[in-house]
Amino acid sequence: MASVLVPIAYIIIVFGGLFVFSYFYRKHTSSQSYEPYFPSHPERNAYVTLLQSEPRASDSLLKSALVRRAMADVQRVIRIREDKPALQNLLQKGSIGDDLWNSLINAEKELEAEIMEVVGEANSFVEGWGQVIFPTANEMLANEKMRAVFEHIPTARAELGKSHFVLPTTVITHSNRTQIRDEGQTYERRCSTSLPC
Repeated sequence: MASVLVPIAYIIIVFGGLFVFSYFYRKHTSSQSYEPYFPSHPERNAYVTLLQSEPRASDSLLKSALVRRAMADVQRVIRIREDKPALQNLLQKGSIGDDLWNSLINAEKELEAEIMEVVGEANSFVEGWGQVIFPTANEMLANEKMRAVFEHIPTARAELGKSHFVLPTTVITHSNRTQIRDEGQTYERRCSTSLPC
């Protein structure tokens, strides 16, 4: 009889200890607050401030603030799409803790709610605008990036110097001749049946 009670007591002690540990561990982790993945949202704060201002702001100002808010949301969506696979890989390897992963998941849920709120606000201005505000915001972001690159070109040229910078080659094809403009000089080639353009 004593030989049967020892294994049963051992199993009860092991499983009881695991149950008590898991109870306190879940209680501890559920009360834990995670550091936000993204910093504050100044575009949303600006829009809400304009919306609640006492002399009501003009609709064009509110619409532009809403588009800026959507642009910030698009940037956040892009960042989450880029960061999530890498963080998931690092989490599987054990390089990062669960707190960073949970912070990302919470940010993703908050962003989904933010997107729905922006779509609802856009539809309150013009019916159907909610479906096109994010593609518009994405195009505006691409335009701003392209503009930043073009504005940086003169400083890049100055840094590289004239000797290291090669001007682009321009090829203009006409019906019977081809012009090539390279580094300020123009070369012309006539076309014939034996020498195509």
